[in-house]
Amino acid sequence: MVQYLDLLKETASQTAGPYVHIGCMPNFAGISGVYETDLGSAMVNDRTLGQRITVRGRVIDGAGTPLKDAMIEIWQADASGLYNSPSDLRGTADPDFTGWGRCPTSTETGGYVFETIKPGRVPFKDGRLMAPHITFWIVARGINIGLQTRLYFPEESEANASDPLLLRIEHRQRAETLIASVEGSVYTFDIHLQGEKETVFLDI
Repeated sequence: MVQYLDLLKETASQTAGPYVHIGCMPNFAGISGVYETDLGSAMVNDRTLGQRITVRGRVIDGAGTPLKDAMIEIWQADASGLYNSPSDLRGTADPDFTGWGRCPTSTETGGYVFETIKPGRVPFKDGRLMAPHITFWIVARGINIGLQTRLYFPEESEANASDPLLLRIEHRQRAETLIASVEGSVYTFDIHLQGEKETVFLDI
């Protein structure tokens, strides 16, 4: 006899916009009194350990136009390679580093900026060390499911060459879409949604 499984049905997908900023970043949307500051707007303080860096860039559509209504969240390990999460049982992460940030793209330039630190290396599920990286999640009007990708650091060429995720990218030239450019302590990472320079997105 076939067993009947009373499983919940998948709900219909919806785009995140155009009201995503009202719900997630009310101060940015001009709505005061909900939060003193928008959640995720500050990742570090004066006591945070590690190398301070700035990560900036734009989210660019298939026509080459920056999106001015996207929202980006990032997750990363601290300088010692530990996540600020109860599920990370390897040690205690830096209490002065959130490990998570949220930023809308500018309504004028389509750009985003995060003030953070360079993360340490963390193990892959099979124990191999991954190269230092920052995980990105992007939502915007017209995107039904949030897109995930990663930023890797150009100066970590040896670690990048053995990173378990980067090694899984079949077309090696496309792996370059995950490598930021750097000038001083500023890393630039443009995310291309479509087109010749389309960023590699991950199904995580």
